[in-house]
Amino acid sequence: MELGITTFAEVTEAGVSPGERLRQVVEEAVLAEQVGLAVYGVGEHHRPDMAASAPAVVLATVAGRTNRIRLSSAVTVLSSADPVRVFQDFVTLDLLSSGRAELMAGRGSFTESFPLFGHSLGDYDALFAEKLELLLALREGGPTTWSGRFRPPLDGLEVHPRPERRLPVWLAVGGTPESVVRAGTLGLPMALAIIGGQWASFAPHADLYRRALEYGEADPATPLAVHSHGYVCLDEKAGREEFLPAYRATFDGIGRERGWPAMSEAAVEAVLAPEGALFFGHPERVADKIVALTRALGLQRFEMHAAHVGHAATMRSIELFGTQVAPLVVERLSA
Repeated sequence: MELGITTFAEVTEAGVSPGERLRQVVEEAVLAEQVGLAVYGVGEHHRPDMAASAPAVVLATVAGRTNRIRLSSAVTVLSSADPVRVFQDFVTLDLLSSGRAELMAGRGSFTESFPLFGHSLGDYDALFAEKLELLLALREGGPTTWSGRFRPPLDGLEVHPRPERRLPVWLAVGGTPESVVRAGTLGLPMALAIIGGQWASFAPHADLYRRALEYGEADPATPLAVHSHGYVCLDEKAGREEFLPAYRATFDGIGRERGWPAMSEAAVEAVLAPEGALFFGHPERVADKIVALTRALGLQRFEMHAAHVGHAATMRSIELFGTQVAPLVVERLSA
């Protein structure tokens, strides 16, 4: 079982510039390695409240400050990107980090990148399917011949630099069954984003993924991960006062953009419950929840999204996640 941290480099503190926030993210990643976590992920967004529009650049900086932790996008919005450039970026990161890079591709839950790079939301799924096809073709190595609707063709071209190993490519899925089937039939590791509601409702997706792996004649041990928001603290009363208002403000802001209602008190308590999507509280409580989720879905990795509060509080949460939650999870899963 692997445990990791993800971030979108959210700018949550007044007076903190994007540059300062990105430097904080590097410090958070260094701490994640120091406390023994397995992976650190940076997500791509193109918004004023999130500073990481170029995850590979951020992760390359982290690579220069670390030695062991794996470095992943979380996610790369492949639909609006050039797969050739994405492949080059992550191969370069892999070479710089001595084989620690992972590329996690997704369609994107935010849409700012589509008009920015000249794409129509009407082609949302077609863009992703075509660009994933090209990315996987490039990963096979050698001269690539390929053509599609959204990018100029390649005619026997080889992309450089070449990797020293097969670049790991994951698919991030928000819960759409078609996306789950795509990941499984292609034999790609999958990360389920469980952001709201009850995590138990995602058990059918885990089962569908494994049936799709079997249908695609892929390795049945292909990893499955879950990505969820969380905050670890020793004093839950103080943690509620510190974390929950910021957590609600984030989701209420996104809700206003998308026409969703504000989070009610009942909704907050539901995600805090043992089967809720928020991994909040004392290390024992968070570990119990991760263990239950892992056993129910058959996970190989859990990634906690560290956000909503300032840098100092995030650092405390990461430290507790690595030093207290992770050993408890390992101990209980091995019992």
